[in-house]
Amino acid sequence: MDAARSLRALGLRIGELESGPTNSIADVAGVGVGHVTVVRDEPDPPGGRGVARTGVTAIMPAAPATLHAQPLAAGVAVLNGAGEMTGSLQVAEWAVLETPIYLTATMAVGRVFDGAVAAAVAADPTVGVEDVVIPVVAECDDSWLSEARVVQVEAADAGRALADAARGEVVEGAVGAGTGMMCFGFKGGIGTASRVTAGATSATVGVVVLANFGSRRDLRIDGVPVGRLLGGRLPDAGPRPAGSCIAVVATHAPLHGAQLERIARRAGLGLARTGSVAHHGSGEIFLAFTTARGPDALADAELDPLFAATVDATEEAVVNALWAAERVVGREGRVAEALPHDDVVALLEDHRRL
Repeated sequence: MDAARSLRALGLRIGELESGPTNSIADVAGVGVGHVTVVRDEPDPPGGRGVARTGVTAIMPAAPATLHAQPLAAGVAVLNGAGEMTGSLQVAEWAVLETPIYLTATMAVGRVFDGAVAAAVAADPTVGVEDVVIPVVAECDDSWLSEARVVQVEAADAGRALADAARGEVVEGAVGAGTGMMCFGFKGGIGTASRVTAGATSATVGVVVLANFGSRRDLRIDGVPVGRLLGGRLPDAGPRPAGSCIAVVATHAPLHGAQLERIARRAGLGLARTGSVAHHGSGEIFLAFTTARGPDALADAELDPLFAATVDATEEAVVNALWAAERVVGREGRVAEALPHDDVVALLEDHRRL
């Protein structure tokens, strides 16, 4: 996100903790985020592939060549399970992460999984020879804006997104897997934020969300009921509010799998602060990992600052996704309007949040 346009640059401060220098998951050393965005306008199938507003996002937790041989400690949590994250059962069972994390559209999971396997084989020649991998691929439904009867992404897009993740910059909004996502009746997508804990257990926590959930009336920003206050000026838009949200939490704090599962679960509290109620048809699935390797781990009593950092960073990541996403016209002429910046800034100023 352009810092000049960010709410943080305008003075919004969610919680008491400081953010890292980029206010993104990339503040955790070694972690990157990359995107492949797919936009096309063709006739509907069977004559063409239809309107595509979709893509792939890859979160690189460590150098891909090292992940299989030296997996990272990880944990997974589910708030509402109307969704999919492949590999999550293995993460829950073994408490390790062996591949990058890929995000995409619901009906593209299989194709991205194929691409993730190819990327793993390319990164480590022992994959498929000495052992196999189960890549982590998570999804949200972008079919309100993007034609879903045709798989719009290619398997190779997984590797391309992973290569993009090595650049270091984290782009937010209607990009990659977030291209066709809706959030609180506005254009949603990819958002990220970070927090740095203080004291003896100082550590950085970074979060990426794929935000595709919520009803416009429920939207809150730093406790301000923005959705209700906008009221009749902005009629509800988009699909039913079920949607979904994937959250990925990264830290360098030394933690074991059970602790990371607990941290992952706190992402749900961050979503709740923005107005999520985890609707019946929504998939809120969260994964947390640490880049620290070794047997030592913090004591459970030292986790509270990391919990707070996760909640604050998740809340802000959703806000950043909304703030960065621009207006998108999708299939059948459907329009996803961007969050109205001027109106939101006025409301936040009225409530002394800026």
